[in-house]
Amino acid sequence: MTSWVGRTAAEIAAAVREKRVTPREVVAEHLARIERLDGRVGAFRVVRAEAALVEADAVAARDDLGELPLAGVPVAVKDNLAVRGETMRVGSAATPDTPAADDHVTVARLRAAGAVVVGLTTVPELCVFGTSEGVHGTARNPWDTSRTAGGSSGGSAAAVAAGLVPIALGNDGMGSLRIPAANCGLLTLKPGPGVVPAGTSTWFGMSENGPLATTVEDARLMLSVLADTRFVRRDAPATHRVAVSLRSPIAGVAITRPYTNAVREAAELLMKAGHQVRRADPPYPLSLSFTSLAHWTAGTALDARDLDRRRLTRRTRVHATIGRRFVNTARSGGSREALRRRLAPFFDEHDVLLTPALARRSPQAAAWHERGWLRNVLANTNYSPLTPPWNLTGWPAMSVPFGTLPSGTPCAVQLVGRPGSEADLLALAQQVEERHPWQRTAPLR
Repeated sequence: MTSWVGRTAAEIAAAVREKRVTPREVVAEHLARIERLDGRVGAFRVVRAEAALVEADAVAARDDLGELPLAGVPVAVKDNLAVRGETMRVGSAATPDTPAADDHVTVARLRAAGAVVVGLTTVPELCVFGTSEGVHGTARNPWDTSRTAGGSSGGSAAAVAAGLVPIALGNDGMGSLRIPAANCGLLTLKPGPGVVPAGTSTWFGMSENGPLATTVEDARLMLSVLADTRFVRRDAPATHRVAVSLRSPIAGVAITRPYTNAVREAAELLMKAGHQVRRADPPYPLSLSFTSLAHWTAGTALDARDLDRRRLTRRTRVHATIGRRFVNTARSGGSREALRRRLAPFFDEHDVLLTPALARRSPQAAAWHERGWLRNVLANTNYSPLTPPWNLTGWPAMSVPFGTLPSGTPCAVQLVGRPGSEADLLALAQQVEERHPWQRTAPLR
């Protein structure tokens, strides 16, 4: 009997379109794996077992089954995007326990393409931090369950890395797609503004929805559905001017050797592929750490504004309290525009920036929501200083698996491009995948 667990979304959809397997069979097999393994991983807050099977049958009955790009593909959705009929708790006890009346537009597009939503995934409260734990559970890295999957799309990343679903939906406000993707050995792309419909809480336009996948083909396929625009594979990518930087954008944060080594090896790979590669650091301002903190906290202040503060965890309350004083500054957009003006000349000289995805391995999977605010902020900053600048500028950025850490968990690099370069980044990632392939899922049994 053919197993569909571990297959790519593209492979599953093709088989369903050709009626070599039914959507129910595919979904049931993934639900069985979720039931068997998710107690160790903690990827899901809600598993929609019965509803997903009903939806799978509805996909099988569609007249346009043979045309659906994601026919019968099980997907997981981050618990800050509305799924019709399900509560959206955003990792908090303070959010209402009221089922959503409608799908978020990204969820609706996935379903229209034939995907089946099997569950909503674990996130930190209000999707604030780079570790995913709280009153609704803890998302662990399937490669090493003693470590956090990352955040805030940690549950979505854990679900894909554990082979519980082939693809998942998440979003990225300060690295919330790229951080867990890097931890869990996945591919993701944070698109630029307007490519994919955003959520209701966008942190002043910094947060973008995007795919988590195990292959470039699946990431491209899912992004095409989310954007309602086809991103075509480029078999002969253009030659790009690639800048390689090992410098942390946040002053005082050191990047560990495994991540710098990964960047050096990836740079050599791209050079051999015909790209013009040279060392060059973007002119990050010393004020970047303050700008990042101001926008990060201010976004949380808006999200917490109408919630019962007594039901929020202490780290979230402090984060929101600090952020209230920065809301007007963040809303004005002046500091973000100044950052874009400062960095734009660098991207006139270079097409793509290659950096480490993270500075060090992820923290332990622990009750970070019960720890103090400063301890959380320092842990987040020390392991993920490289993602926030590209939310502040709004420019597209990817995390691409590249090698392993000494612990045996995945390592990753980051690719950043100028506005509108999503297809170029995917093409570069395709070259990396072809020349330096990665193990797609963790060896869980």
